[in-house]
Amino acid sequence: MIKTIYSKGKLAAKTGNEVMAEAMRQIEPDVVAAYPITPATEIVQIFSQFVADGKVKTEFVAVESEHSAMSATLAATAAGARAMTGTSSQGLCYMWEMLNIAAGLRLPVVLAEVNRAISAPINIHGDQSDTMGARDTGWIQIYSENSQEAYDNMIQAVRIAEAAKLPTLITTDGFIISHCMEVVELYPDEDVKKFVGQYKPDRYLLDVDRPVTLGSIELQDFYFEHRWQLAQAMRDSKKIISEVAEDFEKTFGRKYDFYEKYKLDDAEIAIVVIGSTAGTAKVAVDALREKGVKAGLLKIRVYRPFPAELIAKDLAKIKAFAVLDRADSCSGTFAPLYTDVVAALYAAGVSAPKAINYVYGLGGREISVAHLTQVYDTLSKIASGDAQASTNLEYINVRL
Repeated sequence: MIKTIYSKGKLAAKTGNEVMAEAMRQIEPDVVAAYPITPATEIVQIFSQFVADGKVKTEFVAVESEHSAMSATLAATAAGARAMTGTSSQGLCYMWEMLNIAAGLRLPVVLAEVNRAISAPINIHGDQSDTMGARDTGWIQIYSENSQEAYDNMIQAVRIAEAAKLPTLITTDGFIISHCMEVVELYPDEDVKKFVGQYKPDRYLLDVDRPVTLGSIELQDFYFEHRWQLAQAMRDSKKIISEVAEDFEKTFGRKYDFYEKYKLDDAEIAIVVIGSTAGTAKVAVDALREKGVKAGLLKIRVYRPFPAELIAKDLAKIKAFAVLDRADSCSGTFAPLYTDVVAALYAAGVSAPKAINYVYGLGGREISVAHLTQVYDTLSKIASGDAQASTNLEYINVRL
């Protein structure tokens, strides 16, 4: 059981979906527009009950599709409201057009996203194919290892999105976190409300004294500059994310960064991973450390903006590392996270570490401590010169 860190915090047994809904209740957005989809349905279902019971003053809009959910949410934000929604998998795919529009219009929408495999074939279990498919839409992406992180990330997301003027999504792994119960520390409503503050947009459509147009056509004359501004906003958001994390630590006692280093400082071999699998990897690292193996873990929390320079610096001293992707880009070469990590090392002029790419857990396929221990064993052989790093994309626990 976790220890209470915040003096006024309260421990409760909650699922990932429950804590995301709880964070939304405490934030109390002006508008939530949503359409249900497994395994994210509970988030908006629970929140809709909060609305029905009068626990929040939010305007809840039940729409006919995920495309409409994002359309209504970004429209409400453009009108000057603080707005949120939730979805998963095919729902996120159905929002594709509006994801890009929300980012292009610089609207601070917050999305509670539960990672789930995308079709076909149909699968309702967790992998990260959905958000990896949306990685270049201009959304800040923050991933959660467990329910506590999901809760804390949701609270920080509001401040981040509104300061950066960029839409922001917070994820949990489908069923593994979304439906599994664990002990979470919840903060008092008034403290969360004070932390997120009131939304005061600079410009909005219903400001009759300062009229503004959104979504106008821009051809060769201004489109390029507009997109450059969006990309620059993503780069600038790194400072905002750090500042919000610092304030969160001062307020609630929990420290967050772009990624977590677990026994990495003196490690010779390491795994880079996103999401709930980091918890499993920590168990493997602890067991290997007891045997004298200098194993470590780099768990990425903020995937967009990608903290390339920092990651390159921390991986530079590692002899061999593996990047584990819970999505396959189908590029014919490597998977998304590996591509970003290796590009970061190349840009930084780092050539010493040997790197290998694994895809794992698609469609919710189990990843165990034994699987990860085998990866570390392979890395040990590569680091010692007893084996060569594979130049191919490898797959864990797949029947070939």
